[in-house]
Amino acid sequence: MKKLTAGLALAGVVAFNPATGHAAVGDQTLEPGTNHQDVQELQEILDNKGYFSYSKTTTYYGDYTTDAVKKFQEAKGITVDGIAGDETFKALGVNEESNDSNIVEVAKKYEGTKYTWGGETAEEGFDCSGYLNQVFDEAENIDLPRTVDEIYAEGTSVDQPAVGDIVFFNLEGDGPSHAGVYVGDGEFWHASSSKGVTSAELNSSYWSDKYIGAKSYE
Repeated sequence: MKKLTAGLALAGVVAFNPATGHAAVGDQTLEPGTNHQDVQELQEILDNKGYFSYSKTTTYYGDYTTDAVKKFQEAKGITVDGIAGDETFKALGVNEESNDSNIVEVAKKYEGTKYTWGGETAEEGFDCSGYLNQVFDEAENIDLPRTVDEIYAEGTSVDQPAVGDIVFFNLEGDGPSHAGVYVGDGEFWHASSSKGVTSAELNSSYWSDKYIGAKSYE
């Protein structure tokens, strides 16, 4: 999922300079040699996370920025190329709010829909993977596999969930058996066997004990 505005809560500080009138950092790929205000904003984000070591920030994407981006990419287990593109901005937590507001809206609109084993529609009810299939197809035009195991196998692992990622749980002791869509602020939405479609707190004692990771899907 392409991210289109700055996610302040996850990225730290993202400075917007109204005098330049440019779009939010993350709307364009930044690479060595680029001279743009967005580069300075990228440096500020990296500095806030402890990766940018130069004494001051600038608008030029030189060796210090490239090295900082590479260190961040390596730490996050993503492609290490020194270029700040969609994958890197997503890992930074940048550009989450705008596009992902759609997936959050769709996820929440099915609140209260009953749980039905094998269910794939709001009319018949959802099971957890049927619900995720509906949300991702409707909000992002993403065709997920049908079962939790298959969805888990296909995703890209992330260290911390961002809005629109899928969070997975091991409820039965034998691997991923339940999943929901993360909507930010420690909250995810899922089709609960006891409550139907509802929200839950990832850090609650019940869910945190069974949490096995998050994955992204594009």
